[in-house]
Amino acid sequence: MIAKQETLNLSPYMALYDLLIPKDNMLRQINELVDFSFILEELQSKYCLDNGRNAIPPIRMFKYLLLKAIHDLSDADLVERSKYDMSFKYFLDMAPEDDVIDSSSLTKFRRLRLQDMNLLDVLIQKTVEIALEKGLLLSKIIIVDATHTKARYNQKSPKEFLQEKSKNVRKAVYQLNKEMVGKFPTKPISNEITEELDYCRQVVEIVETQSKVAQIPAVKEKLNVLKEVMDDYENQLSYSNDPDARVGHKSADSSFFGFKTHLAMSDERIITAAVVTTGEKSDGAYLQELIEKTRATGMLVDQVIGDTAYSGKENLDYAKAEQLQLISKLHPVITNGSGQRKIEFDYNKDAQRFVCPAGHLATHKRRTGKKSVNQSLTFHFDIENCKVCPMREGCYKEGAKSKTYNVTIQSTTHQTQAAFQETAEFKELAKNRYKIEAKNSELKNPHGFKTAKSAGLFGMEIQGATTIFVVNLKRIMKLLNAKE
Repeated sequence: MIAKQETLNLSPYMALYDLLIPKDNMLRQINELVDFSFILEELQSKYCLDNGRNAIPPIRMFKYLLLKAIHDLSDADLVERSKYDMSFKYFLDMAPEDDVIDSSSLTKFRRLRLQDMNLLDVLIQKTVEIALEKGLLLSKIIIVDATHTKARYNQKSPKEFLQEKSKNVRKAVYQLNKEMVGKFPTKPISNEITEELDYCRQVVEIVETQSKVAQIPAVKEKLNVLKEVMDDYENQLSYSNDPDARVGHKSADSSFFGFKTHLAMSDERIITAAVVTTGEKSDGAYLQELIEKTRATGMLVDQVIGDTAYSGKENLDYAKAEQLQLISKLHPVITNGSGQRKIEFDYNKDAQRFVCPAGHLATHKRRTGKKSVNQSLTFHFDIENCKVCPMREGCYKEGAKSKTYNVTIQSTTHQTQAAFQETAEFKELAKNRYKIEAKNSELKNPHGFKTAKSAGLFGMEIQGATTIFVVNLKRIMKLLNAKE
């Protein structure tokens, strides 16, 4: 059960924190900035209030997750550091002499207490509320983009993934203690995951009992990663390929296996909304949800900046209906038809037909597609001319039974957007899009958002929620310091 209210810590050593933790320490600033009682309110329904032994305070458990997002540590290394790092104990509202939790408690907290909480929206809502209270959100502009995160369990078999992690442990041990060469058991040769898990357990036991380097950080960190992976396989239905991860594309010839986090960020660089999806989802499909979530936080939105992925007709119509300016360039195929080719055809306005580079006029044209979406005009050319044309290479495919040239008919919506994107106002606002690219980099590099820390969409949402919460708080503190 959990206590109905927080108890006052009466330790005689609490004064040490005033001596050891400076006022500009980030964890001290976060404690002073945020009233974490909202976590207790959100999680009360997950605990019993009047039966059973006292649980570890939910706020403390949540703060452990924040520390994990800040420092990108494994559960075991995080708990180990909290034994001696006074800034950690201060942040966790512990007395200097208090014992720390067992690292397995963090796994149980994530799996049992955070289910169905919608933590992502709750944490973003809280940071936006703080920013609004402090007078930091003055603009009515949001910038949208999506960033990808590779699955922790990549496109490898369970055996391959465990082999990789156990190999990292052995390699770290050999570098520091050459006497360990030959002391590890023979590697299994079957494809049975149970045999590979048994082998990994033996590696862990030998390193911890026979090597002299088990406590050296270079070895211990890799050992802890191996233990976490083994735990996931044993308790999370033996994930091989992450069951929720999907293949997404960063470009025509570059792909990844994992997840996407669709983001909306204010012009002040505070993330105002996020949606976590599998990797194959289209960026533009989540524009409306990001705008609505941002408005639900209390922020006003008049202008939205995004790349060409967000300029679909449905989004343009939505922006018009909501009286929003959408600063998103149309794809060249929409603005220029399908003439993005090596061989360009000219349009004869008098004949209202296209003319091929050899001077042949289209024989006729045909309209295709539904009126509700972009329609196309297909121009047909005399195939007999194409067969003998000296310029047929790259234009006419030998043996083809027809030769056509297609262009997209712009809807009124697209014509309006095409005119808007040529204005000075559009071009000036579009320059701000770089800000969200920098935010994506901040999420990935210092805070470990490049790779998922657990398996499944739920685990990715928890990671996204805590990481965005930390990044937003850091930005708020920076803006507050700039105001002083």
